[in-house]
Amino acid sequence: MGALIPVRDDLGLFEGYHSPQVDVAIRLNTNESPYPPPAAWVEALAAGVGEIPFHRYPERAATDLRAGLAGLHGVRPGQVFAANGSNEVLQTLLLAYGGPGRRAAMFEPTYALHSHIAKITGTAVVAGERELDFTIDLDGARRLLADHRPEITFLCSPNNPTGRSESREVIEAVLDAAPGLVVVDEAYGQFARWSALELVADDVPLVVVRTYSKTWSMAAARLGYLVGPAPVVAALEQVALPYHLDAMKQLAGSLALRFKPEMEARVAIVNEERGRIAATLAGLPVETWPSDANFLLFRPLAKDADAVWKELLDRSVLVRNCASWPRLAGCLRVTVGTPEENTAFLDALTEILT
Repeated sequence: MGALIPVRDDLGLFEGYHSPQVDVAIRLNTNESPYPPPAAWVEALAAGVGEIPFHRYPERAATDLRAGLAGLHGVRPGQVFAANGSNEVLQTLLLAYGGPGRRAAMFEPTYALHSHIAKITGTAVVAGERELDFTIDLDGARRLLADHRPEITFLCSPNNPTGRSESREVIEAVLDAAPGLVVVDEAYGQFARWSALELVADDVPLVVVRTYSKTWSMAAARLGYLVGPAPVVAALEQVALPYHLDAMKQLAGSLALRFKPEMEARVAIVNEERGRIAATLAGLPVETWPSDANFLLFRPLAKDADAVWKELLDRSVLVRNCASWPRLAGCLRVTVGTPEENTAFLDALTEILT
């Protein structure tokens, strides 16, 4: 009997993407919705699950879900692709358009899974640097795209972990300069003032990725989707595994679309609370940046970030420690929670810093 076969050589130095899971009273580290789904959605889902023929495979085309999402965004069902969380959408894109001998471009700091999944799929990563205020320098972006000719260019808007949205001008400029497909990751898009969904068309090499995890309060369901040109969706269907989207997930996503007003009301509450947190941070010894998402990035100035993170944890408040991430030295990131959770965070941080 031989020894276990080692993993691929190019995976040897990779690290998984994980958030600490510890028992705390206030959990503000993973950008989830602070509110559970509407009770009526839970009741409708429970009733619908009882009618699923579990001895049969799920409907492969996810017809009802895609039709519902198409209606939500004013596109055709053939322009919608759904998968197990937006990360699987990204993986499917990279399987179809990336791979050995191909490149994916992105602008750091940005969502870590863009480069992580690219590398897992054998796609080379070329990265540009954002400005000190985390905006994209368009001249630098044009040079990067001209020099490397990537098949895929990622934009995250609002950008995680910095919170800034990309303007229409920036996205259109990148579209003009990119030689391949432009992927706008809008996991936090509902919190922003505009969406690149306005630019989607069959003759535009642009896809917009969304998730149910945040504003739809369905992080546990792991459901995401993209809207883009029908030929791109057809290519993704070629590489997706058969029956990859289970019947319960399809049902949950379709039922959630009945509760758009409730979702929009929660977005309004979160945005208002984001403003309150930002206003309080402005009066503390921290550096912070504008955010269009449901989180804020900040850098303590009077105390070491690791120490601040630990002292918050001692007070049963968990935020994301980004202090060791490239270009984010000394930074922490806080998710907008309920008003009560936000007050607890702000009181704890104020006590620690002042």
